[in-house]
Amino acid sequence: MTLCRFVACGCCVLLALLGRADADEVRLGEGDLLAGIPGQGSLKLAEIRAWLANPKNHEVLQPVLPFGLSAGQSSIQGVAENPLTRAKIELGRQLYFDTRLSKDNTISCASCHHPDEGFARHTRFGVGVGGQEGSRNSPVSYNRILSTRQFWDGRAATLEEQAVGPIANPIEMANTHEACVKTLKGIPGYVLQFESVFGKSGVTIDNVAMAIASFERCLVTGPSPFDYAEAFKPFKRLSKEDLADLEADDPATFKKYQDLAAKAKQFPLSPSAEHGWELFFSQKVNCTACHVGPNLADEKYHNLGIGMDKSDPDLGRFVVTKEEKDKGAFKTPTIRNVALSAPYMHDGSLATLMDVVEHYAKGGTPNKWLSDKIVKIDLSPQDKKDLVAFMEACTGAFPKVERGRLPE
Repeated sequence: MTLCRFVACGCCVLLALLGRADADEVRLGEGDLLAGIPGQGSLKLAEIRAWLANPKNHEVLQPVLPFGLSAGQSSIQGVAENPLTRAKIELGRQLYFDTRLSKDNTISCASCHHPDEGFARHTRFGVGVGGQEGSRNSPVSYNRILSTRQFWDGRAATLEEQAVGPIANPIEMANTHEACVKTLKGIPGYVLQFESVFGKSGVTIDNVAMAIASFERCLVTGPSPFDYAEAFKPFKRLSKEDLADLEADDPATFKKYQDLAAKAKQFPLSPSAEHGWELFFSQKVNCTACHVGPNLADEKYHNLGIGMDKSDPDLGRFVVTKEEKDKGAFKTPTIRNVALSAPYMHDGSLATLMDVVEHYAKGGTPNKWLSDKIVKIDLSPQDKKDLVAFMEACTGAFPKVERGRLPE
């Protein structure tokens, strides 16, 4: 019937939330995938060996994105080249939190991409070995499963390349890949896992990269109030008579309507966020010129004028491509969970989301290479508050992640 076709768009999104996964599928963001090897304290060799003996931990997994991100299922990156297994993900989790990858045993991946700070850091710049500061803000490490090139300037072609870059960066972990591998080879628990996951090649920097990247691909954001409101939107147009017809003619779709209505009520949008939602997707404000798609990011590079009024500005993507059009261009960050990862922009120069809105409203910072998508926007003070409220409503839960439990 035509009524079912009318609500089909909202229902198909909900299927990812309500459907049951096959045995070889794993829904990211849920369950104990990142909860570590069961137990307490440092990982003992016997515990690791017993866990690796379970064939289930070596099965290749088919990742299923959670509700909200699920529209990006066909855009998942990297798992064909680097298949996910529980054993590989768990090895990557350990490496992500292990400071022994750094030169002086003080810095881990989590030092700049911490679960408590939106998998980024609330410092303006990344802070590495010896308190050294870089010149860029720590980008988030979640939802990378939908991303190809990494870093603000896209200099890493894959998540694997990104994962080991900081190890050898002199102002981050300040180590060498050779020294890192040597350290890991001296830890029996790691040797056992690398040989179990990667076979004869064992501990290599390439295998370190694949393990960390596998863990990071499983760091995804759960459904947000925006996601529930977006999926419920088609149903809101239906009258009581339409809903009665739907219940009589298509009980399954009506059940989905009921489930989604309950979720939208449990995780509501405030009136301010609802107005911000309208503004965000409007032609007037046009945030979706860049913040588009399931992850609300276009994976492209744009000059917003940030820092371009300095005498020696960071030229961003240009340093990689050497193309004039890329001067001062930086990768679009996701809006998902953005409220948790202040400060903002590639140089951390904007302290709050309101500062970000103000920057866009004024039309960015003028410079020769300013994106043509950046124009002055006439926004009232309430409009600006509403846009911030909407971005805050794009916050979903992170998966449960074990931060300790590293090999002795």
